[in-house]
Amino acid sequence: MKLYPIETGNFKLDGGAMFGVVPKALWERTNPTDSNNMCTWSMRSMLVEDGNKLMLIDTGIGNKQSDKFFSHYYLHGDNTLKKSLNKLNFGLDDITDVFLTHLHFDHCGGSVEWKDSEHTQLQPVFKNAKYWSNNKHWEWATEPNPREKASFLSENILPIQESGQLDFIKRTDRITKNVFEGMDVFFADGHTESQMIPMIQYKGKTVVFMADLLPSVGHLPLPYVMGYDTRPLLTMGEKLQFLNLAADNEFILFLEHDNLNECCTVQHTEKGVRLKEILKLSDL
Repeated sequence: MKLYPIETGNFKLDGGAMFGVVPKALWERTNPTDSNNMCTWSMRSMLVEDGNKLMLIDTGIGNKQSDKFFSHYYLHGDNTLKKSLNKLNFGLDDITDVFLTHLHFDHCGGSVEWKDSEHTQLQPVFKNAKYWSNNKHWEWATEPNPREKASFLSENILPIQESGQLDFIKRTDRITKNVFEGMDVFFADGHTESQMIPMIQYKGKTVVFMADLLPSVGHLPLPYVMGYDTRPLLTMGEKLQFLNLAADNEFILFLEHDNLNECCTVQHTEKGVRLKEILKLSDL
């Protein structure tokens, strides 16, 4: 097995929204803002190469939304999903599986593209891949609540099902074992219903794709919860459970949204679980 970071580009979000009730004087130490109080975030996917299987975890924001839509998020950087795959000598048609942690636009927008130049038809980007979600989250996303409606865009979601390429992972426990060979899934419900956090056995370590359970190193303290989370108290409990596991078992935490730090490890301290080491997948 080989794991690769796949950089799909950067975007900006309001710093206050990313840290909820935590005062700016505290969170800006790790996440400085621009003059508009916006912080830069990455959209870092992961590629899992395992025999004949080539699994992509999350797909970034994509490129099919309107200029007006993208203007709110200040996309920047030279990386794209396709470019990053090409650098590894892989193409879009080589992907066999697309694992979507959840269906917010910055995690699944790169899954679907316009089929024609007139923008009248949509199709999956990865024509040879099976797309993985779960039943509870799919229902949550396709019948969205008013709070999350702006994050669940039907054009990112419905074409996957219409193509016949959609499949569901069955949730059996908080940590559902052996979802794929060498991969368990931690299910978290605080950010959104049934977000899936892949836990991958790799070179004698457990590498965890943190998605929005832990967006960045700056979110390690328990109260540092995004304003976007639908159930912030649940998030705190889930973070407590997970970070204790991570510290006890020396997990490698792969950070999707931290533009400065690809991976980290954590340790127990008097203040709770805190940062131990910054590293990259290539260091393993």
